[in-house]
Amino acid sequence: MAPGTDATPYQGKINGFCKENEKMSTNEKKIEDECDEPAQSKAARPPLMRHCTSQATLANPFSLECPTENGIKSSSKDSGFLPKFRSGSCSEMGPKPYMEDEYICVDNLSEHLGSANSFPSPGAFYGVFDGHGGTDAASFTRKNILKFIVEDFHFPHGVKRALKNAFVKADHALADAKNLDHSSGTTALTALMLGRTMTIANAGDSRAVLGKRGKAIELSKDHKPNCTSERLRIEKLGGVIYDGYLNGQLSVAQLVLTEEDEFLIIGCDGLWDVMSSQYAVTIVRKELMMHNDPHTCSRVLVREALKRNTCDNLTVVVVCFSPDPPPRIEIPKSHKRRSISAEGLDLLKGVLSNA
Repeated sequence: MAPGTDATPYQGKINGFCKENEKMSTNEKKIEDECDEPAQSKAARPPLMRHCTSQATLANPFSLECPTENGIKSSSKDSGFLPKFRSGSCSEMGPKPYMEDEYICVDNLSEHLGSANSFPSPGAFYGVFDGHGGTDAASFTRKNILKFIVEDFHFPHGVKRALKNAFVKADHALADAKNLDHSSGTTALTALMLGRTMTIANAGDSRAVLGKRGKAIELSKDHKPNCTSERLRIEKLGGVIYDGYLNGQLSVAQLVLTEEDEFLIIGCDGLWDVMSSQYAVTIVRKELMMHNDPHTCSRVLVREALKRNTCDNLTVVVVCFSPDPPPRIEIPKSHKRRSISAEGLDLLKGVLSNA
């Protein structure tokens, strides 16, 4: 099956896993530039998601509660808006000698699970997994993460807890699998939609960006140790940075979608290393207004990143929340004369932010 759809089918709900899995394993993330790096040097690197029996973990995953809407204000008024999910994806090797990215797109969760369920409808699930040291960790996570989520005892009523449990279970299962290369690792970013509620879970430096009437809203934080605050946080909690990797932390953000929320972009760092979130949103909105095809949008973003000389694999998923293209943004009339359209202004802002 295609890389974006080969997820393990749901085989029925089981009880949550044992209590020892409630410990957050130490995660590690590479931040060094890999453009000129020989492939052989990656094999000895520790993975991002890996099993750890040590008590010296960064934090209990269940204490990592994020603001309900990640700083985003949603309308409290119930307008009756119900999203209709459709997606497009593009994944290319780029300048690397091998492809280590994986992704999954499930536009209809009920149909994909193939079983009676009681969770809100419509439902969808998306994810990107940026592997390193080989494809084993990324491929394993893509195939199993959704199953771990829906099998969790807290799903669907405690989605944030179920997601945190699933990430830890994937970490342990990956380490316990005897036929996988344990020197490989992966980032993991997922987007779970249940009705109007969207929950983003992230470990690593992939990124989720919401397009809200032309404005880019970042729903995840890139976990990079070259950021001073991130390095200090890691060291304060007893973590270490080793060979470009770091002990990571799962972050979860949840928000309620409204009519103003038009689409979601999730991508690995091969995209975000060369492009701002606002520029990506501007490109996608402009493309959707022309052809209304999320698949073409993702391909345009990948090609733009290649033009900007990204040095990594490229994987992008664009998820639309409506069957219709975004409406034109009406600019209030003013006495000042304008010589550029609203879309042009957004595009200019994106270009300037990358200068």
